[in-house]
Amino acid sequence: MNILIASPIDPTALERLRAEHDVKCAFGAEQCAFQSAVRDREVIVFRSGVTISSAVMQSAPRLELLVRAGSGCDNVDLEYVKRRGLRLVRVPQPAAKAVAELAFAQMLVLARNLLAADRSMRQGEWRKGELTGFLLTGKVLGIVGAGNIGSRVGQLGAAWGMEVLGCVEFPSAAVSRELAEKGICLAGLDEVLRRADFLSLHVPLQDSTRYLINAEALARMKQGAFLVNTSRGGIVDEEALRHALQSGHLRGAALDVHEREGEGKLSPLASLPNVLLSPHIGSSTVDTQREIGQRILDIINQYVADRTRGITARAAS
Repeated sequence: MNILIASPIDPTALERLRAEHDVKCAFGAEQCAFQSAVRDREVIVFRSGVTISSAVMQSAPRLELLVRAGSGCDNVDLEYVKRRGLRLVRVPQPAAKAVAELAFAQMLVLARNLLAADRSMRQGEWRKGELTGFLLTGKVLGIVGAGNIGSRVGQLGAAWGMEVLGCVEFPSAAVSRELAEKGICLAGLDEVLRRADFLSLHVPLQDSTRYLINAEALARMKQGAFLVNTSRGGIVDEEALRHALQSGHLRGAALDVHEREGEGKLSPLASLPNVLLSPHIGSSTVDTQREIGQRILDIINQYVADRTRGITARAAS
């Protein structure tokens, strides 16, 4: 098949694809160059930094399959995908483990003042008496979006001895039982905001969740709470968050995702000492990328096999 790899993937997986298919790579291509690159492609493999717009897909008349190396699809024109009958396959499971671990690591960094500790040590300062932090054990962990990733964070919190509250878009008795088995108590968004010492966000970016955590939501949070966002940048109103941090209402925040992402784009939170920022590295582990690469191979090979069987069946009939 003619495949376009629009984002970096595991090198071993890339070499194996090249051995069996016509593969082109277009990492970081501008819109015009990207549309040119897809013209003869049947498959596009991409991650979160690549926009699969209707214009891109219209430029690819032979396109059949989209492989999202991750979970979120806010960078894809889903209406066009459906209208044209394209197949879109996500690879959410490997990244879920890595993102959950990062979110929990961020909570530990915030709770133990490790940012300030590191900065002071690099300047030759010994500020031990000023760096008293907090235990996670015994605290309330609030999960906004207790799905695939959020429930994993909740399980980590429960294992750490935290009381875990989780909210979902469509609560039910079945969801409540499923979460309870993982040590998570189903609650409404308002209760999660009011009670959480640590609030971790895990919802997709869509119209209903854009700026879900706005000035009003931040004001409802507990005084001195910590906020962690590893979902999507548009979930949080970053200006409102900046005010909540500067006023002391929130004690700290960690963001792996941002409203404006990419080279040269500075976060409005960058100057705050109680903020941990990272460049959307939630799934960036060697193990995760290796597993995602294998899943991509499996998806494409299965698609080819299914297509071949379909062609053979039609020919036989």
